[in-house]
Amino acid sequence: MKMLDTIKIGLLLSVTCFSVFLIGCSGSNTQSGKGSRTLVKVDGSSTVFPITEAVAEEFQKVYSDVRVTVGVSGTGGGFKKFCVGETDINDASRSIKQIEISVAAENNIQFIELPVAFDGLSILVNPKNDFVDYLTVGELKRIWQPGSTVAKWSDVRTGWPDKPITLYGPGTDSGTFDYFTEAINGKSRACRPDFTASEDDNVLVQGIAGDENSLGFFGYSYYVENKAKLKAVPIGEGDKAIAPSETTINDGSYSPLSRPIFIYVSTAAADRSEISNFISFYLRNAPELVQEVGYVPLPDDVYQLGLKRFKNRVTGSVFIGRKTVGVKLEDLLGF
Repeated sequence: MKMLDTIKIGLLLSVTCFSVFLIGCSGSNTQSGKGSRTLVKVDGSSTVFPITEAVAEEFQKVYSDVRVTVGVSGTGGGFKKFCVGETDINDASRSIKQIEISVAAENNIQFIELPVAFDGLSILVNPKNDFVDYLTVGELKRIWQPGSTVAKWSDVRTGWPDKPITLYGPGTDSGTFDYFTEAINGKSRACRPDFTASEDDNVLVQGIAGDENSLGFFGYSYYVENKAKLKAVPIGEGDKAIAPSETTINDGSYSPLSRPIFIYVSTAAADRSEISNFISFYLRNAPELVQEVGYVPLPDDVYQLGLKRFKNRVTGSVFIGRKTVGVKLEDLLGF
């Protein structure tokens, strides 16, 4: 081979390799948030998912160069990813746990905790159920507690039919499961095991809607979205029992199942412009979009405090060491 041909081949290989290198770098930067279409990674709670999905859709209309992916691994499953740096934001239907904070610290992950809405964890039966007029917290505990012997509706209250109860609820990675078991059974994750569990609330909706003997629980938004298929059960004693509604959730009278729901943002991610823009957009537009998807907006002052908390990079959780069941609005205001 002539020397000139050898030089030409060498130059061609060099140009090709350099082009491949540029393409590779471009793809990597897109994923890491520096390319022409940056990526915001969100995962976590199925309860918070409708809010974040609605925000993401509106945000991408304004910021067309950003792609927001919203996964549903449950609150606990989402924190497993978030606390090792796999995601930028975690949707959470409960506050972060100390063990999750410890894992995050081991991986040098700091976070900003931001309440985004109120939710009323709703107790549902099939619409054809014409005898359940209300349930007390004590009755719910007898049904759902570990070791429960309740198998039929007649085991719950005298006079109710001798029919089996089929139970539906969120999976054990769900923050809704954690909150319900703490509020009703007195200890997070303490629950009878023999129920149909799913991290997908739509599966629970279909299960309850198709089973006349069903009883289940999940977030208020999914009830609102499926009112024609479900019947919400008031909680309390007799004619004083309270049903979930925007008013009763917001004023705390739907107790003890009213709760705040959250997003958690990695501080490392927060320094990227696309994340900063997304969170600012989220909190500024939350009042309208939260209501649009069936949840209860927080007062405007709380969203403003959240924006301030994010801007100042205030890290950590205000809920650690505090009982979150029955939390009052003023507790959220005291960042």
